Amino acid sequence: MTSAVHHIELWTSDVEAAQGSFDWLLTSIGWVAVPDPDWPAGRIWQHAGGVYLVLEQSPDVTGPHDRLRAGLNHLALRVADRRQLDDLRVQCVHHGWSELFAERYPHAGGPRHTALFLHNAEGFEVELVVDGGASLDGDGEPAGRADSTG
Repeated sequence: MTSAVHHIELWTSDVEAAQGSFDWLLTSIGWVAVPDPDWPAGRIWQHAGGVYLVLEQSPDVTGPHDRLRAGLNHLALRVADRRQLDDLRVQCVHHGWSELFAERYPHAGGPRHTALFLHNAEGFEVELVVDGGASLDGDGEPAGRADSTG
């Protein structure tokens, strides 16, 4: 097995509106867009490790995404290094993303966790993580997690 995750599917109320921010972010960190001209309501990006992310405009969506309600709070994706993280931070505002917890960058998740927290106009949050700083604490919990406020 190459990855424990097979795919992630996010529903959106407007795939055209959401596509730009996700396409910029995912391709910037090495994911590849997989066009499907026979599926106008969906977009797919695949990672070299095999996992893929689907963004789908579904007629079953009943309201806007709210990361503060029960369900998905955020996606956490790896980036290559701190330099890439800093570059993404500078560029994100030009591609439909806003920074969360800017006053605590790059350690909003704790002193041993290097990450950038972003959200887009639809309310999806993505945490971009540089590996190497996180570990488990004495209770077996991830050390340096972001607090539960967001």
